[in-house]
Amino acid sequence: MPHTLAALEAGRLSEWRATLIVRESACLDVEDRRALDAEMCADASRLDGMGDARIAAAARAIAYRLDARAVVDRAAKAESERTVTIRPAPDTMAWVTALLPVARGVAVYAALRRAADTTFDGRTRGQVMADTLLERVTGRPAEVPQPIAVNLVISDESLLGHDGSAAVVDGYGPIPAAVARHLVRDAAIDDRSRATLRRLYRHPGSGSLVAMESRARCFPKGLARFIGLRDQRCRTPYCDAPIRHHDHARPHHRGGATSAANGLGMCERCNYAKEAPGWRVAASVDEMGRHTAEFTTPAGMRYRSGAPPPPGRLDIFVVEPRAA
Repeated sequence: MPHTLAALEAGRLSEWRATLIVRESACLDVEDRRALDAEMCADASRLDGMGDARIAAAARAIAYRLDARAVVDRAAKAESERTVTIRPAPDTMAWVTALLPVARGVAVYAALRRAADTTFDGRTRGQVMADTLLERVTGRPAEVPQPIAVNLVISDESLLGHDGSAAVVDGYGPIPAAVARHLVRDAAIDDRSRATLRRLYRHPGSGSLVAMESRARCFPKGLARFIGLRDQRCRTPYCDAPIRHHDHARPHHRGGATSAANGLGMCERCNYAKEAPGWRVAASVDEMGRHTAEFTTPAGMRYRSGAPPPPGRLDIFVVEPRAA
């Protein structure tokens, strides 16, 4: 797309607007892409005054005119990729994002707006929409404390208010001890929400979580949960993606044990990558109970990854919902 590149180099397009043009034409074959490129950017003056939305709409309209079937096929494929994701936000908040077909996405937003338009109780419009979303997804009124899930890890000292060490929410990260205590307290005192405590023991010297093991090839649910709480994020150095797989450092078919010592929490990509030829992974636990994994790349470079220290100084408590 030489004309798009020239407009980018001349400053007539920003990097993002050039990306929008390329993105909207990605479903076309090479000849149609060149035609779109020439129509949109050969005369760079046509781009003057166009914002992001107009750039994307113009590229989309041209793409549809050049090859309607390709655009429709891409839309059908995109619908199959609908999903919901979560990522941390500042100040102990979280972004929950839904990728939906446009009609369904607009319908969801319109329903939340209707709720906000008919509610007058001192909350802001955004607060009403957020609370309505929570109520309709969970079936629980927004003012009712949520049951504390297994992914909240807090030391007994922090839980009892004697220490300010942060708690850890699996998949999110550290949260202030006061916020964690607030969650536990609210869940415990409300009859409509329950929290129970399960104790996990730590090594008396290092504070590392104790080991668990299994004779099975696949990690049992309890052991997998233990590894997830210990590792918190993908153990590949510099990755830090959410854990999706629980796998053996030394492969099971090579004699690797299904144990906490040989187990690693990994993201999908890293777990598949380490099975490629030339990769080697070894895990060990030192005399202080600290768990370390060493990754050797096909180029022979070695990188070490240590499990993050649990919060607090003494025993750890995991707060989880009571079975119905």
